[in-house]
Amino acid sequence: MTKLKFLYIVLLFLGIGIQQSYSQTYRFRTSGYSVLEKNERGKWGKWSDLSLVNITVTLDTNKNRILIYSRNIQLYDIQTYQPESESESDLVYSFLCKDNDGVDCTLSIITRKKQDNRKQLYITYPDHVIVYNIFSM
Repeated sequence: MTKLKFLYIVLLFLGIGIQQSYSQTYRFRTSGYSVLEKNERGKWGKWSDLSLVNITVTLDTNKNRILIYSRNIQLYDIQTYQPESESESDLVYSFLCKDNDGVDCTLSIITRKKQDNRKQLYITYPDHVIVYNIFSM
């Protein structure tokens, strides 16, 4: 009887492990963010000082969404997956999205190859850009 229980437990853990390995959910943690805005003349200003923040970001390709668990949860519905682009210094994955309010924006996960593969999440609107420094969980 104990061998049978042990077998069931092993099969349960294997089943959970296999299910999670095929999941298309990527989790990140943020370490800071900064904002860039256009001024009243339509010219880009300067990046704000980096603010330290420790929040979770989830990219769920099964549900076609990106969630940022800040004080006000930010939900971005992925409308289009852009082709991956790579240069000598960066690897970029971009998504055309709609935010909580239905406003179009572009989210990009950029890996800075020449900066020890540092990752950043850019949220780009026509009049402002938000950047989060992120790392994989």
